[in-house]
Amino acid sequence: MTVHALNELLLVCSLVLLVAVAAVRISSRSGLPSLLLYLGIGIALGQDGIFDVKFDNAELTQVFGYAALVVILAEGGLGAKWKEVRPVLPAAAVISTVGVGISVGITAAAAHYLVGLDWRQALIIGAVVSSTDAAAVFSVLRRVPLPPRITGVLEAESGFNDAPVVIMVVAFSAAGPVEHWYILVAEIAMELAIGAAIGIAVGWLGSLGLRHVALPASGLYPIAVMAIAVSAYAAGAMAHGSGFLAVYLAAMILGNSKLPHWPATRGFADGLGWLAQIGMFVLLGLLVTPHDLVDDFWPAIVVGLVLTMVARPLSVFLSLAPFRLPAREKVLMSWAGLRGAVPIVLATIPMVSGVEGSTRIFNIVFVLVIVYTLIQGPTLPWVANKLNIADDPAEAADLGIESAPLERLRGHLLSVAIPTKSKMHGVEVGELRLPAGAAVTLVVREGKSFVPSPATVLRRGDELLVVATDPVRDRAEERLRAVGEGGKLAGWLGTGRSPASDAPGMVGPHGGSAIPQGMKLAKKLGGASTGVNGSGNGSANGSGSGTKTGL
Repeated sequence: MTVHALNELLLVCSLVLLVAVAAVRISSRSGLPSLLLYLGIGIALGQDGIFDVKFDNAELTQVFGYAALVVILAEGGLGAKWKEVRPVLPAAAVISTVGVGISVGITAAAAHYLVGLDWRQALIIGAVVSSTDAAAVFSVLRRVPLPPRITGVLEAESGFNDAPVVIMVVAFSAAGPVEHWYILVAEIAMELAIGAAIGIAVGWLGSLGLRHVALPASGLYPIAVMAIAVSAYAAGAMAHGSGFLAVYLAAMILGNSKLPHWPATRGFADGLGWLAQIGMFVLLGLLVTPHDLVDDFWPAIVVGLVLTMVARPLSVFLSLAPFRLPAREKVLMSWAGLRGAVPIVLATIPMVSGVEGSTRIFNIVFVLVIVYTLIQGPTLPWVANKLNIADDPAEAADLGIESAPLERLRGHLLSVAIPTKSKMHGVEVGELRLPAGAAVTLVVREGKSFVPSPATVLRRGDELLVVATDPVRDRAEERLRAVGEGGKLAGWLGTGRSPASDAPGMVGPHGGSAIPQGMKLAKKLGGASTGVNGSGNGSANGSGSGTKTGL
């Protein structure tokens, strides 16, 4: 490739990205999932489109799609809140395995008896379209606050069900007869167990290392987190386990481990996730030939109708029957089974494997995803409102806390952002009752910083700089989050640590020990308090990892 050709390629790629970013704004206003707009860009660039670019490399599309799915799953795992996922983990696990099996069977039967596909093709389609897409679901539901129980189930399901579906699609696409169902079930269980074990181990070891090692620059933390998550996928796949489950679990553990510079890491992962989605959808749009979709339009409508109105609801209601969830929540989960990137990428597996009729399978899946996303996407908020399923808009928002380790000083700088709905508004600094060894040393309000007194009243939009010694770092963050959720009476209301369990020397309601405690801590940290005023920890730490910490 010449330099001129490279320049042209970079220009085209940058223009595509700019158009795709603009498409995000359009999708947020229209309620349509952005995947449809990205697919439209790819179709416009490809055959029968404006630029008539001929692209038919299904193998390259599959490889890039797998890579993009790894990044998307990592980003989804990093954003999953363990406190929401933990209570619904059994339900999510059942719907991601048993529910997927029910959906595959019903959809495959419809494809065989109603559309006339042979059983191998029918089973492939049933498996391909049984995986949900969290990005598609929450891109249209972000304006409708849902209860944590529903959010947790949908998020965990979308992260878990990719693994068994991939295994089934690969098995059905392999040459030779399809294995007996019990052999396939045992294989799926083994691969899931291996992937889960590796994902948990990699996530735990990675979080342990990042929490106790100060990197020389804050920008290295996002790279390290994503590298650890991706390595979980590689390790899981090389061990003949589910790499997709491994990367999701590892990312979930990392995302809930209170890592240093977390807001920067979250933003970096979010950007990578968007980039992966844009590239993958555009490439999938290039791969499809629009005029070939006409013959497969009605078969796709029939299969999609059975999937949406029969297979998905039955899989939800039957698999979640032991958990006694309200029927209206199950109805919403049934309608929220949007298909996005995963089914289209998985539809390239039979194409690469040379399965007879694989092009038709891809076309049916492509049409199904587009048509039913157009139907379900814009109506999801309406369905949620009609079912009266919406979270309390007055519920306290979670605090944004960023941590920067001071490795040599055995301390931490916690940057705390007080959101609009936080119940920390109106609480005095002394009423935070932080443990001994932690103190609020700086408050930034409306662009101006000052050293607070125990009687300083915190307000919405304030940013606090809290210095904590290593032994009490977790207790300090726990207490801050408790006050953010329950206000000054959090201990008595059962939120966070109770007042009776706090150690002596804690800042009391009247704040008598707040300033002396901060002075002692600054002395112990050997001058780290100079970093509070904007100069960083400089020579005291040497790494510069705690320079700004989000302030």
